[in-house]
Amino acid sequence: MDVSKIPNNAHPKWWKDPGMRKLAGAMAMGYCATINSGYDGSLVGGLFALPRFLAMLAEDRDGPLESSIIGLVGASLLLGTFGSFLIGPLIADRYGRRVPILIGGTIVIAGAFMQTFVRGSAKFIGGRVVMGFGSGLQQVSGTTYVTEVAHPRFRAQATSLATTTYFVGSIIAAWFTFGTLNINGDWSFKLPVLMQAVPCSVQIILLLIFCHDDSPRWLVSRGRHEDAVRVLAKFHANGKEDDELVQYEFLEMKMAIEAEAAATAGTSYLSFFRTPGNRKRLYLLLCIGFSSQWVGNGVISYYLPQILSTIGITTASAQTGVNGGLSIWSWFAAIFGAMMSERLGRRTLWLASSCGCLACYVLITTCSALFAEKGANAAGRATIAFIYMFNGFYAIGFTAIGNGLYPLEILPYGLRTKGFAITGGTSLAAAFFNIYVNPIALEAIAWKYYFVFIVVLVATIANIWFFYPETAGRSLETIQELFDGPGAVTDLVNQELEVHPEALVHDKKGDADEEQLEYSKQ
Repeated sequence: MDVSKIPNNAHPKWWKDPGMRKLAGAMAMGYCATINSGYDGSLVGGLFALPRFLAMLAEDRDGPLESSIIGLVGASLLLGTFGSFLIGPLIADRYGRRVPILIGGTIVIAGAFMQTFVRGSAKFIGGRVVMGFGSGLQQVSGTTYVTEVAHPRFRAQATSLATTTYFVGSIIAAWFTFGTLNINGDWSFKLPVLMQAVPCSVQIILLLIFCHDDSPRWLVSRGRHEDAVRVLAKFHANGKEDDELVQYEFLEMKMAIEAEAAATAGTSYLSFFRTPGNRKRLYLLLCIGFSSQWVGNGVISYYLPQILSTIGITTASAQTGVNGGLSIWSWFAAIFGAMMSERLGRRTLWLASSCGCLACYVLITTCSALFAEKGANAAGRATIAFIYMFNGFYAIGFTAIGNGLYPLEILPYGLRTKGFAITGGTSLAAAFFNIYVNPIALEAIAWKYYFVFIVVLVATIANIWFFYPETAGRSLETIQELFDGPGAVTDLVNQELEVHPEALVHDKKGDADEEQLEYSKQ
């Protein structure tokens, strides 16, 4: 059944609908985890341009900072995050999506204070590991919550926007660091570090205001059907529990989760090896996680100052200014990718993104070589333009759909948090090696290191072309038919509606607007 044809007590424009304004607040809560991740990603690059920060890190060293220590500072957050990705799904599946978000936010705040008031590289790295553990708990559940609670009218866009908010944090970090350049003393770097606690504080407040109940899909999985319908009605139909769309969503969730539970009782990570569909999912999750960090973006995100130094841009103000502008540009590109994810389709965005990244990296490598070998200043300036173009292409695909939407939607409910953790864990492992090695490789072979990422991009394009299915225009449940066979869910739902109409749960009508507003796909 085409859900766009089902009547729904909600205004076509979400900002004019009371229920969906509440939903926007709930989804903003989920976005905060990604904002915090983006803040850190840009913060490290900005801090490496501050002489006082580098001097603080060197206080427990016998001499100047080695490249390996700089790499470890950049990668240490990922150590803690990797650990939380192992246990986060278990907590989220047993206790709900809200619990890991609350625990993780509290840990991140503690880690931010630790980093602010310690001295020396060892203690600073320890604070980043602690914060990484909390950040991982947030990331596992935050985007998953957004995906599971979003209205079907804009689920794809809402989930994609969750990943684009990475750049909101990135923009704040880049320009906040730029603004503290002229502060005398250690607070020039302490203030940006302490700011890491702000997104998590906001997230906890939004959680307490808008998210009194958990994800409706988690509630269904625990047998709390009436609560699930109430949450769906609250966010999707202004409290009208017998709304046709709400009832169809509920039954689709119920049938999909029950069918999955019967087929995969005692779901674990081993479930990814038990069926052909799950093995294909696992392959895609591993590919997405690896490619998200090994197409050259890690070098630009964490070590932009070192890259800029190789092309003659050495002042802290110039480096942080380039970093700030790059964050804004990337955010707009990611928003474009998110809004086009349904209209253009996932495969189109994947291919456009990876092909554009490849073209830009070839040009970045060429211009960097010309500057290094012949001192061509024009080539150095052109490198900056191509770095901007690369980030734009990366954002429309890898950020907009690769960091959340695509890996989440190809997973059935019972494997969703576990699968997202696999993608995240693969990404973290790739990023840790990448980030740790990058400064050493840049110091040793400079622009020649870029050839590694060109090879990875070529392989990624071929992989997308042959193995990534198109998922646009489908609900979370019907996407599973691409992996598990046609009619796996929709046939069950339609048969249940015909034979057992009492399966619907509609105890009462909402006290909001009772007028049925035709649900139209935007």
